Amino acid sequence: MKKLSWFNRGVYVLNILVALMSLVGYFLPFLAPKLFPFLSVFTLILPFFLIINFVFSLYWFIQVKRQIWLSVVILLLGITFVSKFYKFTSKNEPVSDTDFVLMTYNVRLFNLFNWIPDDNVPEKIKEFVDLHDPDVLCLQEYSKNAKVRFKQFPYKYVISHGSKIQTGQAIYSKFRIVDKGEIRLPNSNNNVIFADIVKEKDTIRVYSIHLQSISISPDIHEKIDEAKSKKIFNRMSRAFKEQQLQSELVQSHMDDAKFKKIICGDMNNSAFSYVYRNIKGDLKDAFVEAGQGFGKTYKFDYYPMRIDYVFVDPSIEVKSFTTYNDFINSDHFPIVTRLSIEKKEKE
Repeated sequence: MKKLSWFNRGVYVLNILVALMSLVGYFLPFLAPKLFPFLSVFTLILPFFLIINFVFSLYWFIQVKRQIWLSVVILLLGITFVSKFYKFTSKNEPVSDTDFVLMTYNVRLFNLFNWIPDDNVPEKIKEFVDLHDPDVLCLQEYSKNAKVRFKQFPYKYVISHGSKIQTGQAIYSKFRIVDKGEIRLPNSNNNVIFADIVKEKDTIRVYSIHLQSISISPDIHEKIDEAKSKKIFNRMSRAFKEQQLQSELVQSHMDDAKFKKIICGDMNNSAFSYVYRNIKGDLKDAFVEAGQGFGKTYKFDYYPMRIDYVFVDPSIEVKSFTTYNDFINSDHFPIVTRLSIEKKEKE
């Protein structure tokens, strides 16, 4: 510090503060939102601190100063957080006969209330599904009112609630469905559904989840004063507490399942959250396994929000993973992943 200029001393003090905030963020996935609701909101901006640490490391590298080690150590300590936020390389393994393709997409009621000024959104979504031809299709915020039909799937499980406007979720499958059900979430319009599909000799339980929304407006130009900011902060804190309960219900249900599992859908929370860690458990995050870039799944300007996920059983290989963030027909983006059940070699 003594050999630093006054400007660099100020920079280093900021560097220390960012490093400390980053360390706090690393512990947040282990802290229940019910106990620390305000801290849980911090998980949404943890990527900013990772980026700032990277900028600090570049700054000290150019300056040829040993202060670089502070940010380098912080980034190394959070290497698993970095890989959840950004993937430098993707994976695209050769196609085999045992592969199957899964697509998950929050379709936002097929634009039923014209959020997007385009009357052809339902047709575009159907064409996108037809083009990628998944074997399993999971849709959140599904609406029967849109009257979209996917006739290529012989099996389906659709759950809708409501009288005039029916909303819910749907699982379509080219594989036989032998069991299905719904997990109703208390005091919420959101839900979780599952279907047990049979692929060759394997039974796989597929969950489609839609957890409590944190109600963040994608409009960054919206005027937010101090009172509104506090209101949003409190609303997000309440949502995170509800998500904790919901994730624990899902985890309990998953623990009772004896089959291989795939969990996909809209979790409305970041990869640095308690909810992510609780639901993922020992499953594999398909984006971390085979994705590339930020994996942005929600349309929010200037910030790459990844709140939609595919988690797969350890025995399932993720051979490719793509988020189609140029397909803008909802406030979310579709995810397509190619999977394969790893066969145990006979001894």
